[in-house]
Amino acid sequence: MSNITFDTFDAEIAAGMLNSAQAAGGLTSYLQFRHLELTAGRLVAEFDARDELKTPFGNLHGGCLSAFVDHCLGTVFYPVIARGAWVATTEFKLNLTRPVSDGKVTAVTDIIALGGRTGVASIRISNNDKLVCAAQGTVSIIKPKA
Repeated sequence: MSNITFDTFDAEIAAGMLNSAQAAGGLTSYLQFRHLELTAGRLVAEFDARDELKTPFGNLHGGCLSAFVDHCLGTVFYPVIARGAWVATTEFKLNLTRPVSDGKVTAVTDIIALGGRTGVASIRISNNDKLVCAAQGTVSIIKPKA
């Protein structure tokens, strides 16, 4: 869990984003990401390891986990940045620790650093109560034009 104290937490944005994953369209909708919890500095999200997302070897394609990391990395920052600001992923690194073949895939994302122009988050992804991916990423925070 994050040990950071945030200058702001917009509960209205958090509530709106809690149910927004499917409304986002594109890859997020195709992979059927779901937001379970969005609080100051933390996002818990999940999706199902469906057959159409698996390789010929029966394991979830690593690209699905990469997309999940990128999605969680961006989403977690919105309730704690200024309204109208937006984030862009600048980098992330992930370690795939074991294959996923079925069940729910759950990510717990925690902000570990937040400045005026950048933020860093840690993303831990599990499946069947086992760590399957550990990631960390950086976003640029683009302030709204005055």
